[in-house]
Formats: sequence, structure tokens, C-alpha cells
Amino acid sequence: MHTVLSRAGTTRIAALLIPALVLVVSASSGAFPLAAQEGTPAAAGTPTGGAGITSEPFGTVDGETVDLYTLTNAAGMEVKIMTYGGIVQSIRVPDRDGEMANVALGFATLDEYVEGNPYFGCITGRYANRIAEGKFTLEGQEYQLAINNDLNHLHGGEKGFDKYVWAAEEVVSSADGGVGVTLSRVSPDGEENYPGALTVAVTYTLTENNELRIDYEATTDAPTIVNLTNHSYFNLGGEGTGSMYDHELQLNASTFTPVDETLIPTGELAPVAGTAFDFTMPHAIGERIREGEEQIVIGRGYDHNFVLDRPSPDDTSLIVAAMVTDPESGRTMEVSTTEPGIQFYSGNFLDATIAGPSGVTYRQGDGFALETQHYPDSPNQPEFPTTELRPGETYSTTTVYAFSVS
Repeated sequence: MHTVLSRAGTTRIAALLIPALVLVVSASSGAFPLAAQEGTPAAAGTPTGGAGITSEPFGTVDGETVDLYTLTNAAGMEVKIMTYGGIVQSIRVPDRDGEMANVALGFATLDEYVEGNPYFGCITGRYANRIAEGKFTLEGQEYQLAINNDLNHLHGGEKGFDKYVWAAEEVVSSADGGVGVTLSRVSPDGEENYPGALTVAVTYTLTENNELRIDYEATTDAPTIVNLTNHSYFNLGGEGTGSMYDHELQLNASTFTPVDETLIPTGELAPVAGTAFDFTMPHAIGERIREGEEQIVIGRGYDHNFVLDRPSPDDTSLIVAAMVTDPESGRTMEVSTTEPGIQFYSGNFLDATIAGPSGVTYRQGDGFALETQHYPDSPNQPEFPTTELRPGETYSTTTVYAFSVS
């Protein structure tokens, strides 16, 4: 269900920088709208400042210079993105009193990302999430990928897209004055044993409505599979403030994909009703996380793909997927996407062995991820939306993180 365009109809990635949309959830019904609504200005009381983009050297990896780009808007929101792995290092947004804080988990230095990053903020690919036993068959040929997560392949293998330095180009959205950066690279045929040379561009845009928009585009010279996402961990109370279990989460999903003991989907699309996976109305993330349901035990918490409720199986419009609110700070994040699924991960494997820029160690439940994507193991599950890409087609998806206060 990623959008696939013919090569003749493909436009350059800069043309994708249409104005991002703020997604509004009805306070009266709790239901999600199926379509996005027009953006609204940033909340009153937020800091003001000049919008713009700057870059600075952030270190080197294998002799390649890594740059850190800082995007700012007139409301004072700030996003830092590095060319290593396309990592979102920080996202600074105001709370209900106008106090700014970084709500993205991460590290202070490049060396920490290189030495042991649990995918904080990065582009994951060529295939985000898991592939069972690292095997898939395409065009009659079986491919064996790296086994790097128990018995399975995870996030593109031993050296996925998160471990490369990407080329960068600054961009400006003339439609709404947003600023951004396009990161690009060519993943050669055979990289991590994936077939086909894949040309990839990922554009991050900060809009004047406190939205971080991510547009993904890719083409291939041979049949392949592709599934890209951003793996940011969030804590709306602020990085280093401890547990986010009190955050209230709502998901636009009435079914999810249960997993086996190795976190591979069983193929079932199970109703969430009556389970700890029912976030169709807002619930605190920690409210039911220790209830002992089998799927919670398997994942050590939430680490599951939710099937987004769309008007039709072929729909790829930009719809709201999730909303999260921190009751204490009032910060709210709405996630919209063109993807069919969203992986909700509750930071189950954070184990106090790493510390963030605040100097505070990250423990289980100190951050959550909402990864918009196709379903795990789709290449081996023919009933799932396809992740195959062929020459002459263009992979094109969009995700928007919209920040506000309540």
C-alpha cells in the first residue's frame, strides 16, 4: 500500500513538499477523522524566533564528515537532524506554559550513536522491522539476509540505512515557508544481500505549524523489497524525565497483527476490542502493560504492528494514525501517514545501560516509538500489503508529526 508511481509520472522529491496538515481529533467523540484538516497557527505563548536552517560538522565516521542540520520555525520549534543514518537527534517543542524541551531520546555525541544506538531517531531500511529467518522469495529466487535479531532479520541487517552517511541538500517549501533537508544515497545491488540498486531520498521539513514532515521516495533498477520508516523514541514530558507510562495514547486501529515468540506476525488480523491493545479511545500507555496478556508477555510490553482503519484497502491518503498526550506538560503529538500500519513500541528493551544528553540513564518505559510502515514480514505474508518495488515504479510515502498543547 505504499504509493507507487510510474517513472513517467514521477516528480522530484522537492515537489513533494506540499504544505503539511494538522490533524484534529474530535474531543467530543474521541474518534479519528479519516482525512486531515487545514493547519492552525502555533499555540499562543510559544517562543518566537527566526525560521531558518543551519548546519555544522558533528564528527566523522570511517573518514566521512557527518553534518548536523538545525531547522527552526518562527514559533521557536527546533529539530536537529544528522547526515549519519538520517537521525533526528532532538525535537524541541513548548509545553502549555511555553517552556521548551527536547522530546526525542538520543545521545549528545556522534560516537555514542556509532558505538551502540538502539535505532534512536534513524531511518530504518532497506526493510524496517522483521523478516522471518531473514528469508524471502522474489521472482522465484530466494534471498538470505543477515540474522541480527534472535532468529530473524531486523531493520535492514548488520549495516542498515541507519549506519551510513547520507548526502544532504537544503530545501525550502515555497508554499508555507517551511525549511528542510533532503538526505539521499544509493543502496547498491547486493547490499545486505538485497537485490537491486535502490536510489533513496528522504526529506525532513519543519513547517510553521509545528509539524515535522518526512517524505520518502525510492526507485530501483531491479525487483526488490522496500519498507522505510523513522525510528524516533519520544517522551513528551522531555528527554530524561523518566517514565512515559502516564502518556495517553489513541490509535486509529481496530485490529493488530499478533506475533509468535520471535515477534513475527502469525498472519492473523486480530480485533483489539476487549484486549490491552484497544487504543481506539485514549488510554494511558502503562494502564494495562502489566496485565499478563500473552501478547504483552511475548513483547515484554507493546512491540506490535497496528492495522490502520482506512476507508478501503487501496487507500493511501494521508490520515491520522495516532495521538499521544502528556497530561503533565500538555504536549500533544499527532501522527498522520500514508502507510497501512504503525508499529507501537513501548521502550521495552531500554535497560539503564545508556544515558541521553541529560545524563539520565534510559530505563524500560522511558520512551515510545510510533513507526509508520508496512507490516512486519510482509514479503513472506501474501495477504499483507505488498512491499515489492520494480523498475519503472517509485516508492513514495509521507508521515507527519504534528505538535501542539492541550
